[in-house]
Amino acid sequence: MRDLHPLNVSRETLDRLEVYAALLEKWQKAINLVSPSTITDAWDRHIRDSCTLIPHVPPTTKTWVDLGSGAGFPGLVCAIVLAERQPSTQITLVESDQRKCSFLREVSRQTGANVSVCNARIESVTPMGADLISARALAPLPKLCALAAPHLVQNGLCLFQKGANHPAELAAAQADWHFTYESVPSFSDPESVLLILKNLRHGTDPDP
Repeated sequence: MRDLHPLNVSRETLDRLEVYAALLEKWQKAINLVSPSTITDAWDRHIRDSCTLIPHVPPTTKTWVDLGSGAGFPGLVCAIVLAERQPSTQITLVESDQRKCSFLREVSRQTGANVSVCNARIESVTPMGADLISARALAPLPKLCALAAPHLVQNGLCLFQKGANHPAELAAAQADWHFTYESVPSFSDPESVLLILKNLRHGTDPDP
């Protein structure tokens, strides 16, 4: 049985994530869900890495929107882990690819994850009033800020997973956006970080 160190999760949660991993491997043969070079190490590269978010999710989070969910990282993984910890947290997975949405719905069905799947382009979705917004490997940080801002409640939180280039992305984003941030190392990738953004607003907006 694989683990999620340093998280302490139940055997039942690990079993559900094993179901997820098996479905990922099965569906990867038909559609390109993740980079083929990472499929053999999907547990660490994708599942454990997604769990980096878990310690930073406020217990009061009710509405969570995961942008560009793809194969469900990090949103669907987090939904499975939170099923026992925070069952009232509802996660919406926004994904424009219909085939990937079919995969997300099948994983949700087989694992009982508390998610809804929105098959649409992010730019076309009406504001969702999210307490928390997440994204992984979706877009450079300036664009992520622009995509997230319309859907975020006041005092909402952004959890963005970024790679080694994150210092340059932060500098670029700060040219047009105001926010405070914290950088947290990934559970599984020494070059990756979780950027925790608060107080996000456009640089041209007046002070609240």
